[in-house]
Amino acid sequence: MLDLYQEFSPHSAMPPADEQFTEAANHWDLENLYADLASAKGKRLTPMEKLHLRGLLCGHSPGEIAEKRQKNPKGVETDLCATLYKYVKSLVGKGVEKIENWRNIAEWLEDAGYKTKPPAKFPMQDGLSENSKVNVTNITFENNQIKIGVYLQITVPIPSELSIQNLDINDNNGN
Repeated sequence: MLDLYQEFSPHSAMPPADEQFTEAANHWDLENLYADLASAKGKRLTPMEKLHLRGLLCGHSPGEIAEKRQKNPKGVETDLCATLYKYVKSLVGKGVEKIENWRNIAEWLEDAGYKTKPPAKFPMQDGLSENSKVNVTNITFENNQIKIGVYLQITVPIPSELSIQNLDINDNNGN
């Protein structure tokens, strides 16, 4: 009897569906993706469809998603084929293509522009320079809104290993 209790014990309670695979939001425009897939579907995505999508976008296979959700892997694969795979194919214009691998979903959505780009990073050794300035120029209260005018000047030295020529800030060559 003790073994039966341990097997069904809530000690390994899994988090709710909306709290799993949340790291997908760090790399994907989920709100627009959910909205566009809902249009392809004809109605809103279910919480489970969103969960499965986030799992795929985080690089988890259908089997891994099933394992994390304590579900049957064949059931998750069947659900994906009947739902998300169809919506994604419709959204990205690949309706007649066969999905060779679950990784196709993330690749197609990235090609369609749903993956967010990380911000450009420049190495900064000592933080902002002394020449950086922030001045509040104006504060107004109007129509239940606060408007704050700010003048911001940030001076950042370019590390010696970078040169202005290599930054391509104003690339006028059409490349």
